[in-house]
Amino acid sequence: MAELGFMHRYKAPMGNSSRTILALHGTGGDENSLFSMAEALDPDAGILSVRGKVLENGAPRFFRRLAEGVFDLEDLTVRTHELADFIDSARVVYDFDADCVVAAGYSNGANIAASLLFLRPDVLSAAVLLRAMTPFEPEQRHDLSAKQVFISEGKFDQLVPHDNAEHLAHLFREQGAQVTLRWNDLDHRLGRSEIDAARDWLAQV
Repeated sequence: MAELGFMHRYKAPMGNSSRTILALHGTGGDENSLFSMAEALDPDAGILSVRGKVLENGAPRFFRRLAEGVFDLEDLTVRTHELADFIDSARVVYDFDADCVVAAGYSNGANIAASLLFLRPDVLSAAVLLRAMTPFEPEQRHDLSAKQVFISEGKFDQLVPHDNAEHLAHLFREQGAQVTLRWNDLDHRLGRSEIDAARDWLAQV
């Protein structure tokens, strides 16, 4: 479905659930890539799974980068607001709870989810960030005391520097967010145990 400006898939919440998971793929993924993971995180939650609109050698991304780990900050800002506006429009079309949207992003998707929390925190209630980097140093500080963030990183990840991930957690905490930072004996690839940990964390949110 592309009528809201982004290719996406949507599944309504089941039962009494009011939660919607915003699934944001990594480089080369699409709106199908994290759908099953989102279902594993919360089987009853609604799912809004989005495809990034930027292409890098044919691979979808959510924003441009100038090199590995070097982001186009101007494009990132524009794309973050564009995604936030899409979420607002999707709320109206699909009638899901605006106060219970949880981002679940991997790599590039985790980075734009972090950017959403820094620039447009109103659109998210919480976030699961898998292999996230610090997207930028936020100039404007927001009150994130109502936000909960789960960050899961790989000890042997060659793409996300250890200090960078720790700094991201620090920036969130500095603005009042409740942060869980988990280090795994993994590289950039995801492991089942961390998805299970994210599921257990989300059950308490």
